[in-house]
Amino acid sequence: MTSTNGSVDVVVIGGGIAGASVAYELAAHRRVLLLEAEQALATHSTARSAATCIPGHGTAPVRALVAASLQRFAALAEELDAPPLLTPRTVIWAGFDDDGVRGVDALLAERAGEPLAPQRISPVEAERLCPVLRPGAVQAAASTSSSADVDAAALHAAYVRGLRRRGGQVRTSARVTGIDRLADGWRVHVGGSTTDVPDVVDAAGAWADVVARAAGVAPIGLTPLRRTAAVLSVAEPERLAGVDGGLQAMVTEVGERFYFKSESGGLLASPGDETPSDPVDARPDALDVALALERVAAVTTLGLRSVRTSWAGLRSFVADRRPVVGARPRDPGFHFVAGQGGSGIETSPALGALAAAVVTGTPVPSDIDLDPGELSPSRLK
Repeated sequence: MTSTNGSVDVVVIGGGIAGASVAYELAAHRRVLLLEAEQALATHSTARSAATCIPGHGTAPVRALVAASLQRFAALAEELDAPPLLTPRTVIWAGFDDDGVRGVDALLAERAGEPLAPQRISPVEAERLCPVLRPGAVQAAASTSSSADVDAAALHAAYVRGLRRRGGQVRTSARVTGIDRLADGWRVHVGGSTTDVPDVVDAAGAWADVVARAAGVAPIGLTPLRRTAAVLSVAEPERLAGVDGGLQAMVTEVGERFYFKSESGGLLASPGDETPSDPVDARPDALDVALALERVAAVTTLGLRSVRTSWAGLRSFVADRRPVVGARPRDPGFHFVAGQGGSGIETSPALGALAAAVVTGTPVPSDIDLDPGELSPSRLK
């Protein structure tokens, strides 16, 4: 059995966007080893996200993290020698029936007064921002103009590149086979090797509770939910051209029963499904793909008939739909960074920095307007 004891201070488990971002931030203060069970990094949820940064959606802590991240993307691109990470794209929250009208009203009332809150627009303006909408289909609408598409692949690659520059180590095909509690830390087993460290960060996405149980740590009650997406073929892709010199707006049904946006000459669409799942390599369900096509076809004039490609990913939540960051007092040094749901990419700049501050016991950066206690696993029963 080989050992890396003495050469590492923190083991981060999980090579998706959560693990990569917190590992990068930690590497400014600690010697970090990032472990990924798969042959390549970011093969599950990170690679399958619609990757849109949408201020003003999600629970209040998620909204705070998105707002702080929005300000950090440009600085990160410069810091990590990455291309521009954001491409502006307006998001329309649309109501297509009476329930939808009430939903738009409720959304605006709940977010009123927040700096990046959605703003009411007319159905006519919604049709102007997204010309493929069927005339008269939208009954009420709001828009978020500060939203953007995120280059998730470039962001993740930049974090990994930055981690290595800071002396961090990255191991793939490194499935954790056991975690032992020590008097002053944790012993992490990967095949025939062990690493003893004061701190472990469980950033394993849908598998975070599996990792916790392997360490004898109480799970946080994570529920992975399958989300399906597809790229639909468009007979006249030129109709997806943008307006006002930018991209055509993304449309999200206000109850999140579906969403769509232009993507690679086609239309990326999802039925907004949330099907409970075990932590697995998710696969799309044919019925969910058909629902996406049906729902989007009903409110657009594109004559959608075929599916170019489809996929599914797991969005993992705890009961209150807030992320979970930190350690319980009875498990010092075992830190969760999990439960980001569908917001892992858009919150990663702020969440990575906040999580690193929690692990190292340093102050949370002043631009992140969030008490880390709101994300502590101690809040969970």
